[in-house]
Amino acid sequence: MRLIIRNAKIVNEGTIVTKDILINNERIEKIDHSISLDAGHLYEEINAEGLYVLPGFIDDQVHFREPGLTHKATIFSESRAAVAGGITSFMDMPNTVPNTLTNELLEEKYALASKSSLANYSFFMGLTKDNWEETLKTDTENVCGVTDDGLYFSKEDGIIANYPDYIEKIFANSNTLIALHSENDGIIKNNTALYRQQFNNDIPFKYHSLIRSEEACYETTKNVIDIAKKYDNRLHLFHISTSAETELFENSIPLHKKRITAEACVHHLWFSDKDYDNLGAKIKWNPSIKSKGNQIGLFNALHSGKIDIIATDHAPHTLEEKSGNYFEAMSGGPLVQHALPALLEFYHENKMSLEMIAAKTAHNVAEIYKIKERGYIREGYYADLVLVDLNNSWQVTPNSILYKCDWSPFENQIFKSKIISTIVNGQVVYSNGKFNEIKNGKRLKFDKIR
Repeated sequence: MRLIIRNAKIVNEGTIVTKDILINNERIEKIDHSISLDAGHLYEEINAEGLYVLPGFIDDQVHFREPGLTHKATIFSESRAAVAGGITSFMDMPNTVPNTLTNELLEEKYALASKSSLANYSFFMGLTKDNWEETLKTDTENVCGVTDDGLYFSKEDGIIANYPDYIEKIFANSNTLIALHSENDGIIKNNTALYRQQFNNDIPFKYHSLIRSEEACYETTKNVIDIAKKYDNRLHLFHISTSAETELFENSIPLHKKRITAEACVHHLWFSDKDYDNLGAKIKWNPSIKSKGNQIGLFNALHSGKIDIIATDHAPHTLEEKSGNYFEAMSGGPLVQHALPALLEFYHENKMSLEMIAAKTAHNVAEIYKIKERGYIREGYYADLVLVDLNNSWQVTPNSILYKCDWSPFENQIFKSKIISTIVNGQVVYSNGKFNEIKNGKRLKFDKIR
């Protein structure tokens, strides 16, 4: 059965053109005006008149919690929410239980995903003080990269970005992409002690942006970048949250030549420190959501090319885990279902073009990670597509939330744009609120040299 999408406004590689898309055997066979159908073949046809077709969102930073933390989320539940939000591929972090610190544990996660994920998938190898030799064995054609995100350097003793000697050892020996979370633990500890002295354990959540401050982000990011430049290694910095940090990145060379790249996350673009009073722990993330000025700086960096991609850092916790005082409420929140609708809202506000959204969520992710045959709407590429209606308002209600944790910081938000259908490997997996769970996604493949 072939699939043909008629009259699609295709958003791809800096242009928007109206054409038909013919999909055959998981891939895009033809893109052209008014494609004629061959007799003798069976076809499913989608009339996309009035809709826009974007390459599927590739989210390079999620925490789907399986194995070991499945009371929060599972690969099935969160990939289901992801495809409903137009995300066709994801890359998952290693802070599951057990942490993904060996290649055997890494392959166990791939096996789980092969049986349950509706989206395409990859998993990062974890990086701590004691497993650097194991990380050197990472298969760069079949694994997206190495990261410390969500992990501690040694037990609960800070993050790797605070240990320059160790980072030097990794960069001197590794030829894979290394993705890091960058904040200064010493500054954070000092700020925490200051506000704890003032408020005891009941620190108002709005002080989270001052505890995990601009200074804490900038100092460590600068140090990590300096080391990466020394070894000319592939460094990707997750969830940049300050305007000052963006000035540390390059925009004078093409993306495919960059050795150091950066991302912004949806929550840092949408929320600001003014929202803590209403949402409290629900927008407690690490790095913290900061001032409106930093938010403006992130938008400017996305436009200038200093920040290359947009991700979610989808990190679900139960409402119980997000409750209690400042120290009891866990950091992180669910986003994959609502990330693309939020970005499309920026389009309506003239903050982003559709072409820019396609670049920052798909094209550039594929370029940074050197993902094979995905990220673009091209003949011969896998058919990972999302159809959106830019004029179909809807409200996020409790009944519409698909995350296993059953809440969203976007609850009650009205979005102007709606995800109509999501196609993964040529299969319509989501359409108008209904799921097709017959086929699972595929393991992402990468060019060996990155």
